[in-house]
Amino acid sequence: MIIDTHLHLIYRQRLSYPWLADVPPLNADFTYETYAREARRLGILAALHMEVDVAEADIEAETVMVEELGKAPGSLLVGAIAACRPESPDFPAYLDRVRANPFVRGFRRVLHVVPDELSEGPLFRENIRRLGGTGLNFDLCVLPHQIEKAIALADLAPDVSFVLDHCGVPDVKSGGYDAWKGPVAEIARRPNVTVKLSGLPAYGAENWTLEDMKPYFAHVVESFGFSRMVWGSDWPVCTLGGGLSTWVGATQALLSGVSPDDTTRVLAGNARRLWKLA
Repeated sequence: MIIDTHLHLIYRQRLSYPWLADVPPLNADFTYETYAREARRLGILAALHMEVDVAEADIEAETVMVEELGKAPGSLLVGAIAACRPESPDFPAYLDRVRANPFVRGFRRVLHVVPDELSEGPLFRENIRRLGGTGLNFDLCVLPHQIEKAIALADLAPDVSFVLDHCGVPDVKSGGYDAWKGPVAEIARRPNVTVKLSGLPAYGAENWTLEDMKPYFAHVVESFGFSRMVWGSDWPVCTLGGGLSTWVGATQALLSGVSPDDTTRVLAGNARRLWKLA
């Protein structure tokens, strides 16, 4: 069984996605039905929806839409990682509303599209600390040179569980291993941080191979181990680097030789524990 912890759905008639205009290959509808058809063939039996950086006014509407899709009979959707604005004084009230909804399993604020100093603001940090004790995790989406900002958040809120998206966004295409490996090893020293094996296909060259991915996979294994690693498709962004089937196949190849217990942890067990899934 595979639990996909990083699924994006795009419904342009229902929500506004300001960033899509700058990424023509993704400026289209990517529906649950399209994803589920392929996912079921690959052994993906559950999925968490990851917020898609919708317009701020649509943040809560996105959660409502995804929850509707999750209520359909036989739906793969078991929860949502919702967008948030920890820099806003309205965050505490938003958190209270979200805590009342068990479908929401965590939060994300994409940090590589905002000024670096945003996450250093006292209000942002105070609101991140509010997640302690709520059972809601926080996904960190940062570039390698910003991982130090993510480390600061993890240190400021040691009782909050953080997830480092996309293995820390290495620049696989341009050979960014050396600039990435040190910051990843450093953030892995924080026991409250889990790494997400996701995103790599989109960062590789158009003709990337498994050999290109192996050093990055080996380093996150060395840094985090298999007990602090979860898997995500990053669909439909993964279509920029081959698609869902290609990424699942590459993942299985990377995990070849890994013990059955550790493989199960990466593909499903750790996700169950981290997001309290049935």
